[in-house]
Amino acid sequence: MLRVVTELVGSGEQVTAVVNPASRHFERIGELGAQVMGVRVVSESILRRAGIDADGKKPSTARALVLLDADDVHNVHTALTAREMDPDLRIIVQMVNPRLGAQLHSLLGDCVVISGPSLAAPAFVADALEDDELTWLELGGRRMVAGPADLIREPVTVLADATSSATPDLLPASSTDPTGDVVLGLGMRNVWRRRDVRRTGWVMATRDVLDRRVRVIAAVMAGLVLIGTGLTHYIAGVPWWRALYLALGAVTSAGIEDDVFADAEPWAKVGGVIVQLTGIVLVALLTAVIVDSLIGARLSRVIGGVRGRPRNHVIVCGLGTVGARVLEILAERGVAVVGVEQDDEAPGVQTAHRLRIPVVMGDSSQEETLRSAGAHRAQAVLALTDGDITNLETAMVIRDLNDQARITMRMFDHDLAQRVERQLGLGSSRSVSMLVAPAIAAAVANRRSQTTVSAGRRVLLLTEVTVERDSVAVGKRLGELDEAGGLRVLARQDGAEWDWTPDFEQSLAEGVRIAVAGTRSGLARLLLATRAPHRPGRSGRIGP
Repeated sequence: MLRVVTELVGSGEQVTAVVNPASRHFERIGELGAQVMGVRVVSESILRRAGIDADGKKPSTARALVLLDADDVHNVHTALTAREMDPDLRIIVQMVNPRLGAQLHSLLGDCVVISGPSLAAPAFVADALEDDELTWLELGGRRMVAGPADLIREPVTVLADATSSATPDLLPASSTDPTGDVVLGLGMRNVWRRRDVRRTGWVMATRDVLDRRVRVIAAVMAGLVLIGTGLTHYIAGVPWWRALYLALGAVTSAGIEDDVFADAEPWAKVGGVIVQLTGIVLVALLTAVIVDSLIGARLSRVIGGVRGRPRNHVIVCGLGTVGARVLEILAERGVAVVGVEQDDEAPGVQTAHRLRIPVVMGDSSQEETLRSAGAHRAQAVLALTDGDITNLETAMVIRDLNDQARITMRMFDHDLAQRVERQLGLGSSRSVSMLVAPAIAAAVANRRSQTTVSAGRRVLLLTEVTVERDSVAVGKRLGELDEAGGLRVLARQDGAEWDWTPDFEQSLAEGVRIAVAGTRSGLARLLLATRAPHRPGRSGRIGP
């Protein structure tokens, strides 16, 4: 909320912030110039006080509602309440669960769903790989990526034929060399990872459970069995296999056949009882040690742990929602990666198991934990936990272990991040909130956001445009907007759903939204055609 209010107030918006009084940022938000309402639970009456109250004749004084609660259920509940109070209110919701966010349009109608992890994760990956080949973007209701054709799966369109990197052919009708194209697609192509980090697996997990304590106890029991077998054979005159059977029965507390020892010497009987009692103790110790190993979750820890001596891999410390998305992108890129997490219930732990990525369970700020993850041989480390201090400590330990590794820290405190970068030289830092806040502010203002994709020395712009009332484009066929080498229509939105295979013969109506890719000049001509001669302004409050 602090970042979003900063962006909105800086844009000249009038903001009402509904803040929990216990928040440590309560006073700072008020100092930014927003009207602050200190409440613990957002209710219908609170929304009405914030300016959301349409009666059918008079619209709400607030023109947008921004919901930033960390609980998706609370956000959905508040959004549904606000929609009942004002059917025309613009609602922007930050969602952690992408599946739930995808269903909000059917519940709320006109709303904007923003996922912080999806927006921030590509930036962290780019820092780790020092890679600028790929561009991630939200377009037409989809999370998409633009880049070289050999890296992109399910390509939607060819953006450029980059056979000649200096002067690529933009938005070609056909391509002579598909391998050299820059394309727009739905995700990364799955790459076979030849130098992946191996997980320990069940064999290594079993060996870890059978640790030194188990091996010592088992060795003592084996020694007793061998001694007992020899004594039984020579003293009682029992054949070797039967003697072994009797010794095993005595040591493992399975019992001794009395008919064999009934006529034995008294000292032999006492020795048999002593062996049997020793076996009982050893079996109890063996059971206790194995149960201790299992209860301590050592098996589950080692199943996802690191096997061997990985090199030139990426370590992701902190497997929350952001870390989970980072793991998915790195796996799609075919990058060898190891996760580090202290909480075995974290979302990224399950993601790592699904992707067969090793996970070291432990505190990432501890040297031993990082050594287990191979930090002294890693090429990059991402410290993505929720704590600034933990991430800072992790970076300091990494710098001591491996001064050649690229380090990126997730830090909320902007002032602390700047001082750390400037004075300690521990690497770069990013804040998820600072990456997400501009997108939320743009959605509030209903500004057209655009993404730039490079193709050699030329660029393309990808954005969404709305056909406004009385504009030149109203009544034209959708296909008439296309320009060879200048503009390409990708998708069309009527209502809540986007159509990525639109009918280009269909006429355009007021309010239709289209997703396009074009050059600067092509996009400029489209904006002139779709813009109304006079656009009425509207003011009001925004309530995060």
